[in-house]
Amino acid sequence: MASLAHVIRDFQSGELSRDEFVAQLDSTLTTEGLGQAQLLEMLGAAHRQTPLPDDLYAEVRRRIEQLRVSNVAAGGEETGVQTRVEIPSVPSASSASASNPSSASSSAGAAGGINPPGHDQVKGTGDTLNNRFVLEECLGVGGMGTVYKALDLRKLEASDRKPYLAIKVLNLQFRGNPNSLVALQREARKAQVLAHRNIITVYDFDRDGPIVYLTMEYLTGKPLSQLLRTPGYKGMPVRAALPIVRGMCSALAYAHERGFVHCDFKPANVFLTTSAEVKVIDFGIARVFQRPEEESDATVFDPGSLGALTPAYASPEMLEHLVPDPRDDIYALGCITYELLTGHHPFDRLSATQARSADFKPQRPANLDAKQWRALRAALSFDRNTRMPSVVRFIAEFDNEARAEKSGTLVKVAFAGLAVLGTVVVGVFAFRSAPDRQSGTQPVTTASQEGAVQAGSAPPSAATVASTPISPVSPPTAGPPAAQPPPPVPKPALTMAAVAPVLAQVSCSALAGSAHDHSLTVRGYVSQRYGAARLKDTLAALPGVDTLALEVEPLADDKCDAIKALAPYWVRNWQGGHVAGLHVRPPGGQLSEGDPLVVDVTTPAYDSYVNLDYYQLDGSVVHMVPSPRAKDNQAPPRYAATIGSAGDWIISKPFGTEMVVLLITPVPLFDKPRPESEAHADYLRALDTRLAQIGGKYGQDHIVADFAQITTKPRTP
Repeated sequence: MASLAHVIRDFQSGELSRDEFVAQLDSTLTTEGLGQAQLLEMLGAAHRQTPLPDDLYAEVRRRIEQLRVSNVAAGGEETGVQTRVEIPSVPSASSASASNPSSASSSAGAAGGINPPGHDQVKGTGDTLNNRFVLEECLGVGGMGTVYKALDLRKLEASDRKPYLAIKVLNLQFRGNPNSLVALQREARKAQVLAHRNIITVYDFDRDGPIVYLTMEYLTGKPLSQLLRTPGYKGMPVRAALPIVRGMCSALAYAHERGFVHCDFKPANVFLTTSAEVKVIDFGIARVFQRPEEESDATVFDPGSLGALTPAYASPEMLEHLVPDPRDDIYALGCITYELLTGHHPFDRLSATQARSADFKPQRPANLDAKQWRALRAALSFDRNTRMPSVVRFIAEFDNEARAEKSGTLVKVAFAGLAVLGTVVVGVFAFRSAPDRQSGTQPVTTASQEGAVQAGSAPPSAATVASTPISPVSPPTAGPPAAQPPPPVPKPALTMAAVAPVLAQVSCSALAGSAHDHSLTVRGYVSQRYGAARLKDTLAALPGVDTLALEVEPLADDKCDAIKALAPYWVRNWQGGHVAGLHVRPPGGQLSEGDPLVVDVTTPAYDSYVNLDYYQLDGSVVHMVPSPRAKDNQAPPRYAATIGSAGDWIISKPFGTEMVVLLITPVPLFDKPRPESEAHADYLRALDTRLAQIGGKYGQDHIVADFAQITTKPRTP
């Protein structure tokens, strides 16, 4: 996404029309990642160089001043985890344009958002639609509209715990299209028909004067495109990708069964929610196939006429404007799946027609077996006739876990049959041995059977018994029976009960593990003094460990006091499935002098209080939340928020490795506000006492923590 300065420059140079500029404005402001003061300074600099029209300058400034920290609610009321900054003054449009009166239009109030004659009404962040929906935050711009998070005042009056929804406002460039209202109405109707857990829920469409909009379910999380564009992303294991692929396939199969092709399936239209669900969004140009009852729509409105498709994911047939077919979505599905597994597009983001002309052949991902690769390669075919025929067939062949589960069922049936046979054989063996038992002579047991019994394992398998000759047993002869090697003794099962005490004994660490069969994964933090190599040797020596994966970060000695106090709550968080999360922007936490400290937090599935602290190298702790800048820290269940995007905390000396700590408590951590900054030794003493009190009264299970290390450095000239 271009910066505000670039968007203004494009408008001033004539590359963007006024309507296109306004359509991009909210999205640019949201994704800029700067505070209000910095954005206003950027606006002022651009305006002084080449003045904007007065009314447009006032509109941009108004939207900047109404920007707020991104508080994305996950099904509850706003918590007010936000900050406020003083806004510096910026030269007015009229004074800046005095030297160039030809560039200015008639003045409009700085906050009025009034448009000159001949321009459509503009609605954006801070405005209200139909005196009901308050547009609070721009979530993104799509091919047809801008999507906002909105507060429903009717639900708020009714004390609804979920008063938020998403609103798609039709882009200005589409308002002149006589079919725009029809487009949104068709999208609403199609999406309502497609009522599925993996498809976003659409409520209704309406208009406020010239503003046409669609109301829909409000989702928290991030689009798949954001994951794929993460710096350093190189794909994920098949096992981790399968839930996402299954969700996409489930949504598309459901739509195809009801006669709809998405027609613009791409990573930006796949949403990964904070509750680990996959939602397909934006059926805005979905078209009908093989649905006679819908044919009347085509005579009124063809959604494909809007021309909204994405070349990197569109099939050759779509680019050639052929009649839509479910296999068009399968091509896009193949591209997305390939990118999810490898981190790059199968055709280097060339359009399908360009890749076909170049005879581009995608390389097989190393983590796919032969059957999975056949399925994915068929989905990526440039020809419909040889492309994977259906989404159901694709997932059936690609999902190796489902295939393994079916194979396991067949194996169980086979073993059950062998067990019946073994029972019959053992019965015959016992019957024929009965005379010997009656005469006081014991039957001879083979060495292999003795070994199994001595090892404490189950009785000999049916296959072993069945292969043993069945004949009356003679009394033992003078010579011993031929000895056979005993079966291998099975390894002891790997359990966290055996691993946890070992992890707990590692000094200055916070370590959480998970065991599966004989594989052990351990993540967390370990002191530089102890070292990851020593930890690896210790864990690899545990009984039952065949495979060991370590995902640990080194800790300096100055972090040990904080880790010692908070490690139990971090371990509880991760052993419970990472119920609360902390992520620093940008990913990796590499920050330079003057950068804002911005973090994303998510809360557990219960009402809680958010405590966010910044442990600096100088031995002090800065309390980010709660603090004089962000006093309210109560959060509803599964809440997500971005803190610091207004530029409230700026990186400065000393530089090195520092730490940010998220602590979730069921009640306020302290009865009185603490100073915004204090010595970390004093704070940790008070924290230790208070957490013991809270845990004793409310239970330790409701106290969880998460850490994030950041590396700070001076800004290079």
